[in-house]
Amino acid sequence: MKPQQKPANPNFSSGPCAKRPGYDVNQLDLSTLGRSHRSAIGKAALQSAIEQTKTALNIPDDYRVGIVPASDTGAMEMILWSMLGQNPVDIFTWESFGEEWLTDVTKQLKLDDVRHFGADYGQLPDLTQANSDHDVVFTWNGTTSGVCVPDGNWIDDSRKGLTICDATSAVFAMPMPWEKLDVTTYSWQKVLGGEGGHGVIVLSPKAVARLESYTPSWPMPKIFRLTKGNKLIEGIFSGATINTPSMLCVADYLDALQWVESIGGLSSCINKSRENLAVMEQFIAENEWINFLAEDPETRSNTSVCLSLDATPDQVKALVKLLDNEGVAYDIGAYRDAPAGLRIWCGATVESSDLKLLLPWLSWGYQHVCK
Repeated sequence: MKPQQKPANPNFSSGPCAKRPGYDVNQLDLSTLGRSHRSAIGKAALQSAIEQTKTALNIPDDYRVGIVPASDTGAMEMILWSMLGQNPVDIFTWESFGEEWLTDVTKQLKLDDVRHFGADYGQLPDLTQANSDHDVVFTWNGTTSGVCVPDGNWIDDSRKGLTICDATSAVFAMPMPWEKLDVTTYSWQKVLGGEGGHGVIVLSPKAVARLESYTPSWPMPKIFRLTKGNKLIEGIFSGATINTPSMLCVADYLDALQWVESIGGLSSCINKSRENLAVMEQFIAENEWINFLAEDPETRSNTSVCLSLDATPDQVKALVKLLDNEGVAYDIGAYRDAPAGLRIWCGATVESSDLKLLLPWLSWGYQHVCK
């Protein structure tokens, strides 16, 4: 029978993701709007965002956190173009965004000494193949595959190369072993449900040393430059951004950070996401027609939960459209490059009560479309 109750919040998109529970744009501190981001109040807001990020994520004191343009993509592009070329590169891919970084490294930067370790959607390559003398590029969580790195144990503590990690759908939902990560990037619009257009770069002292000692052979656009005169541009990491940021987005991010603190901090965010995954796991265990795309439970994402169905691609599209029209689930189709299926965001801003109300609709929709 057709369910009667609908999720209070039907937003299950994997980016931009659902806003935090209780979100009200009228509650934002908008005192910076209409002011220069270089003004005292503008720089203070940006610096506060950086400091609160370090505190919330337990980032080591000697690591630097900077706000940069163009979301996580911009952050990763900036790092790849600024840091690679000195060492051989090992790059691990198992979904679409990892493949984009591979394209940058091999076809745009045209680096010669590159080893590629790939896996199909639903699988994870053998990370132990990483050479600790090489720079290693990887995603922590495959947003479009639902497969994540289980831990950082495969990373050598005495490595000579840098680890460069795209963690945009992992930060604030999965533990980050900062001592294993030299460069980490993410964006506000994922786990915190923030607004888009801005990226965050987290640099270890070792990464800063690379930036200050190595100059790439290729031209560097201004928007990618992290150094000047072989010195780190410290302003990027203290509130003086490279280009003009949206102060409205900054206010929105600060609101999200305050919400994290109000619910008990990082551990509560991680637990919420894990609880959401548990709701999905129980449902899938009880229904034979739906499965996780991730083949190994140990590498199963607790944010971008990707699902395969016993259905044709056209039937999957019909199901997605049906649930959208019913107002119970928006934007849950698989990523365009991924196998046909569903992708349901389970990050901390999604309430488990909404997931539980969604699942009967999935069953009803599947029977309606596929039977």
